[in-house]
Amino acid sequence: MNLQQMRYVFEVAKRGLNVSDAAVSLHTSQPGVSRQIRVLEAELGVDIFVRQGKRLTGVTAPGREILKIAERMLHDVDNLRGVGREYSNESSGSLSIATTHTQARYVLPRVIEQFMRRHPAVRVSLHQGSPAQVCEYVLAGEADIAIATEAIGLQEELVMLPCYQWNRCVVAQTRHPILKARPLSLEEIARYPIITYDFAFTGRSQINQAFAARGLAPNVVLTAIDADIIKTYVALGLGVGIMAAMAYDEKGDRGLRALDAAHLFESSTTRIGVRKNAYLRGYAYAFIELFAPHLTRRAVAAALSGTQGSDPGL
Repeated sequence: MNLQQMRYVFEVAKRGLNVSDAAVSLHTSQPGVSRQIRVLEAELGVDIFVRQGKRLTGVTAPGREILKIAERMLHDVDNLRGVGREYSNESSGSLSIATTHTQARYVLPRVIEQFMRRHPAVRVSLHQGSPAQVCEYVLAGEADIAIATEAIGLQEELVMLPCYQWNRCVVAQTRHPILKARPLSLEEIARYPIITYDFAFTGRSQINQAFAARGLAPNVVLTAIDADIIKTYVALGLGVGIMAAMAYDEKGDRGLRALDAAHLFESSTTRIGVRKNAYLRGYAYAFIELFAPHLTRRAVAAALSGTQGSDPGL
């Protein structure tokens, strides 16, 4: 039994039981992968995969347990490599961040600018997607840190670290009648076509819940994955927009005005997600603290190790 065999079975499962794809990903041959899986099964005395002829069609019950162990083992190996990199060269490396468009466009620029000035030898990469996709990047080992609002709090495999709370605003063309509403109400908003986030993005559930609680059925005519798209279509006069207040720029968003809507919707919490028991390099801790100053290295390390729970609080 060896790590290479664990890597083979895990990759085959990851590739939807396609041995050819797994072999390509692992830069080896299909017969070699199949042979090593058979050797491992013989040593363990159980079948990991269900077969029909030469095809793999499923994972057996013991196979599911073996795959869980294999994933943990491979993750631990990655952590060991991380320790080696940390102590061989503490000032250089790479940091991969998975996040949503709103965070990448309106929150992260200032943080990344500061981070890169302090850590010039660290390469930073951004992966954008829905909150669910952001979590998957980290769970798959393709990103070190997830930053999002929705979905991130539902992942048991991630440690969730609350960063800050935010709420929404309503944006409209400068002469739109909704701008005269005093006070702004959900009933007033519901009178007009609404442009807002796709359900999977940035606090959409709080918006739906607020209208539903008042017995209102808002006319959502267009949904988008980021605030820039929402503002573009609001500027065309297609409706009023509901979006994160952080995404409105009074100077930059010409032709639009915004009304604070924090009194109408429950606030949302943006969180950083890190895989449980992950090994983070020193500069990753530094980035987290830049993004959320209350998340010191000590607080994050305690959360990752489980000595302070999974949520240190705001």
